[in-house]
Amino acid sequence: MNSLWTETARIPGRNPLPGNRRTEVVVIGAGMAGILTAFYLQRHHIHVVVLEADRIGSGQTGYTSAKITSQHNLIYGKLVKTVGEETARLYGKANQLAVEEYGKLIRRYGIQCHYEEKDAYLYSVQESEKLLKEAECARRLGLPATFERETKLPFPVFGAVRFSGQAQFHPLEFLRDISSGLTVYERTRVLKVQGHEVITNRGVVKADKVVFATHYPFINVPGFYFTKMYQEKSYVMEIGPVPSIDGMYLGVDSKSYSFRNAGDKLLLGYGSHRTGSIPKENPYIAMEQTAKHLYPDVEVLGKWSAQDCMTLDGIPYIGTYSVLKPDWYVATGFGKWGMSTSMAAAKILSMQILGKRTPYDEVFTPRRHHIRASAKTLVSHSLKSVKGLSGGVLKGAVNCPHLGCRLVWNRYDKRWECPCHGSSFEINGKISSNPAQQSIPFID
Repeated sequence: MNSLWTETARIPGRNPLPGNRRTEVVVIGAGMAGILTAFYLQRHHIHVVVLEADRIGSGQTGYTSAKITSQHNLIYGKLVKTVGEETARLYGKANQLAVEEYGKLIRRYGIQCHYEEKDAYLYSVQESEKLLKEAECARRLGLPATFERETKLPFPVFGAVRFSGQAQFHPLEFLRDISSGLTVYERTRVLKVQGHEVITNRGVVKADKVVFATHYPFINVPGFYFTKMYQEKSYVMEIGPVPSIDGMYLGVDSKSYSFRNAGDKLLLGYGSHRTGSIPKENPYIAMEQTAKHLYPDVEVLGKWSAQDCMTLDGIPYIGTYSVLKPDWYVATGFGKWGMSTSMAAAKILSMQILGKRTPYDEVFTPRRHHIRASAKTLVSHSLKSVKGLSGGVLKGAVNCPHLGCRLVWNRYDKRWECPCHGSSFEINGKISSNPAQQSIPFID
């Protein structure tokens, strides 16, 4: 399925890696996080090479809702309780600075990417208490939060948390311009990494530092990211024409929707489930019914799905890949907030690679251990993984080439999905989402 972004932006193609190369830093993955990391390193006169298995922005960046916001659902009250107020404050500050940095870059370089400053809202049609608490908590942490009783949504709400000074844009138009001066090799699949050597299907790149910006890390050991991350799937429908709702909205109730305009179109988001745990309800039918109810004359213009990497404590992993690999770096686990977190990750990693510390290093370090914040999710993730691995030994199972879990057929997206770690494959077995690195044989 194509998205609004992939249908309306054309990024000029780049050549594959022409053989063995030597560089200071190699970035694996040409999505938003990888390109921005390379961009900031190059601004500091570091020689960088970016390797991409497909095309620039062809992964999850092309299927995002493209909201640039530090409002990450009802996260701040949770963070204060589980990891402490100072960590929550730094998390919010890193993401709010990321929001502001996009605006600075876009203005400085004159990037034409349909950038618009928009307020972000969390809304509920059932209650207001938890929204009041979240607004108070976020404001105490220094974020631009207020509680509102009314919105421009086409239905009444009990209340909303409003973050002012947020933004939305066309992510691939932004990537097209910001990547124009970078050395990017497309259609160059990384097969493995051994120390300072990145081995691809086109040659070997030797580098002092290696950055994994591949959505989900594909190197299992060291790091063991497959034990502390899973993936969730959500769905988007493009409808139009629709009047402006003057903001970006996310519902916090069960089975609620997200809304954001794109010109006279509306992106309607719905559904969130662990990849490989297929819901009984068809999310696209549910979205179309809601769209017709709210806007009777609307036309469905497109639909697609996105996958997001979820960490056990809700905080991304940004920093050194493992204590055993001090020259490897990683940016992953962005949840549903990849745009702001990609920018935060790029700023943090570029400073670390330059040998400088930031106030946010300990907040996002992959070496952290937040037992209180992680315990419940860890048990659930472990049980799902064990079930998937057990199913992989059954006769006739279609197995994931990552760790052998039994794949599940998503009848709504017409894809095979791994319920353990979220790899997905087209109907013909072609890989469409990692951590798996290989396709599966053709399936009848």
